[in-house]
Amino acid sequence: MDNNILFVFEGEKTEKLVSKSIKRIYFDDRTIITCAYCNNLYNLHREISADEDLDTFSLLKSMGINRDILAPYDRTDFAEIFLFFDYDGHDTVADDDKVLAMLNFFNEETEQGKLYISYPMVEALKHFTGNESFRDLKVKCKENINYKKLVSDEAHKEFLQLNNYEREIWNTLIICHLSKMNHIVEDVYKFPIRLMFQDEIFEHQLTKYISVDQTTAVLSAFPLFLHDYFGNKSLIEKIKK
Repeated sequence: MDNNILFVFEGEKTEKLVSKSIKRIYFDDRTIITCAYCNNLYNLHREISADEDLDTFSLLKSMGINRDILAPYDRTDFAEIFLFFDYDGHDTVADDDKVLAMLNFFNEETEQGKLYISYPMVEALKHFTGNESFRDLKVKCKENINYKKLVSDEAHKEFLQLNNYEREIWNTLIICHLSKMNHIVEDVYKFPIRLMFQDEIFEHQLTKYISVDQTTAVLSAFPLFLHDYFGNKSLIEKIKK
């Protein structure tokens, strides 16, 4: 198996800007190939559920949008597959049981892939309002709140342009989003001392926010991915550089 990494995104534009930034700062020694599903998590669940023998890579490669990108590759060319999707709780086909099922299905990057969810959407990465206020930042997730505009109106301006993300901005976002993850799961807003499972995070989102008042704590998938990928100690060392 090759040393390549496959990133699978729900969309094409914003996610690829994030990927480009992550690769430049953290993965300059690895080859990252990106492709898009261009549909939501719930449709992915429907397609996977319809065929128990369906392979994630084969599904993606069969899609016209990925044909040129993935044509030179087979599944064995990728050591790891990571999927990044939005929670999209306001979608007409939204189903929290299906979200949990997908997190349990896509839980191994060397097999069908590992799934990371942004709450409520990929723009959560940019929705930074200050360290203390970010701890309690939550938004309605079962209705369309025009989240992109909300982020544009509320976020600190230096975090809005993904093209401008350098190590300092990433360090801030990593610390704050991982502290927020720890707050969601452990009720303590500080950098975690352990890795946390994606289904564990979702279950706490569900019991503390979604099922209580139909909100979700704002949380980006990308700092969580970096935490899992590098581990607690190595990520702290990268932040200190």
